[in-house]
Order: sequence, then structure tokens, then C-alpha cells
Amino acid sequence: MPRFAANLSMMYPEHAFLDRFAAAATDGFEAVEFLFPYEHPRAELAARLASHALQQVLFNAPPGDWLAGERGIASLPERSDEFRRGILEQALPYALALKCPRVHVMAGLMPPGSERTALRATYVANLAWAAQQAASVGIDLLIEPINKRDMPGYLLNRQDDAHEIVGEIGAPNLKVQMDLYHCQVVEGDLAMKLRKYLPTGRVGHLQIAGVPDRHEPDMGEVNYPYLFDVIDELGYEGHIGCEYRPRGRTSDGLGWLRSRQAPQGHQGEKA
Repeated sequence: MPRFAANLSMMYPEHAFLDRFAAAATDGFEAVEFLFPYEHPRAELAARLASHALQQVLFNAPPGDWLAGERGIASLPERSDEFRRGILEQALPYALALKCPRVHVMAGLMPPGSERTALRATYVANLAWAAQQAASVGIDLLIEPINKRDMPGYLLNRQDDAHEIVGEIGAPNLKVQMDLYHCQVVEGDLAMKLRKYLPTGRVGHLQIAGVPDRHEPDMGEVNYPYLFDVIDELGYEGHIGCEYRPRGRTSDGLGWLRSRQAPQGHQGEKA
């Protein structure tokens, strides 16, 4: 059965952020992810993880000015120095403090009038450099195709483009973050995409949400129970991040998870 990680940036909005760790543990999660840790001291987050026996499995590198609408700076030539400082001074120190094995690097939005070729070249150069830095401390870096409906202008949208970049750079610790929600919106054909890419070993993390509304995975056009069986069949051993917006109180919407556990006789045990 897949191992699920609660995304604390989107789940449990009825709680203050630092209280979401306890809520996720109470609901049986053993792993968590979130967008950014940088507003909170490393020691505070590490203590929350330890006190609730939770594993941190993912967070994002600094994205630029998120509140101003920036969604990553790795592809912006004039921001390369800032990007590299963010990796060395924030992302990697937080990853080590939280014992988090992977960090997602957001590509960024394409500025009006920019050329994709130039942005891609900067992106590849920055990723190659960052992967080398991360490898020196045992951390994987991830890149994620994101759909243009949710994030208009985002540089990276397709699975094949992401895998092409990963192959071009050739760093063993650079992998693809395969969000099945984004993949369905852009490309569809999810089962075949999983069968194509999971066996390569270049998918470092999976994420899920219902399509089209990004709620729990038991509503919408995607048959997640079938896909979970495919993921099991393919031998994926990583976590699946639950990056969705609950329709109501988070704990009340976890029936999809409990039903997944029930046939194995683990109702009420940890995910």
C-alpha cells in the first residue's frame, strides 16, 4: 500500500501551521510535507517533527517573493546569485536540520517578452550547480511540471520536458516530482505515464489531488484507487504527498484513506 504524507500547507487549515503536525499525527500520518519552512526556526520545526514521530519528506527551495506572485527564480538569469544563496544559506541547512531527503526547486514564471530558450539554459545551469551542492550533503533535488491553469506562465509544464532536463544534466540526485493532479490537467493518460516513468528511477516523489477542483482524491475525474494499485504494482517505495484543499474539516475528509487501509485490516492504524 502506498505511504501517504500530509501536505501541511494545504491540509488542516482549521489549525495554526505549527499545530498541524499534531493534527496529522493524530490522523495516522507518519510523514509530512509543506511548501516553505523559512518563517519558522529550524529547531522549532525539528522539535515538532520529533515530538510527533513524523518524517519530513519534502519542502521547496526559496521561491523569490511568493506573496508578490513569484513562483521560483531558478530560470531567471538576473536572479542566479540570489537563487544560489537561497540553496546554500536556506534550503540545504533546513533540509539537514529537518532530516528531509529532498527539496523541490521551482522553475519560475516566464517574464513577458522573454525567450524560453534563454530561461531554460539558465534553469539547467542553476539546477546542475544546485544538484552538485545538494549531493555533497546527501540531498535530492526535484523539479515539478505544473499546469498553466493554476500557475499561468510557469516554465515547466510537461513530464517529458522534466525528464529531458533531468537526463540532460545527468545528476543522480536530480529527479522529477510527479504531481498526478498537474499531470492530469496538462496531459492525462496517468496510468501510462506512471508505467513509463516510475521504472526509470527518476521520479523522486508523487503527489495527488482530486481533479478538477483539487479537493480530496475521492472526488473528480481521476480513479485514484486504480492508480494506487498501479503504483503498488510498479514497486514505488516513496511517499505520496496529499497536496489538496480539503472540502471541509481535514480529518472528516480522510474516508478515502481509511477505505484504502481497511481491506488490509489496518483500519485506524497509521498511514
